Amino acid sequence: MQTYTITRLFRDSPRRTVVKKGLTLEQAQAHCSDPETSSSTCTSAEGNRRTERSGPWFDSYSEE
Repeated sequence: MQTYTITRLFRDSPRRTVVKKGLTLEQAQAHCSDPETSSSTCTSAEGNRRTERSGPWFDSYSEE
């Protein structure tokens, strides 16, 4: 079975953060469809603090 990794990417930095590993395609797509997984659509205090600290960001998935 193919598994997927969620990685957080930052526009103003080469930094990448692995958020989750070992997900199914459906789980990875669901995660990345959540508005809280992008600085342009998040509304949570945690997401807003991340944006203030690191600039624009978003979560992406790829095959492991």
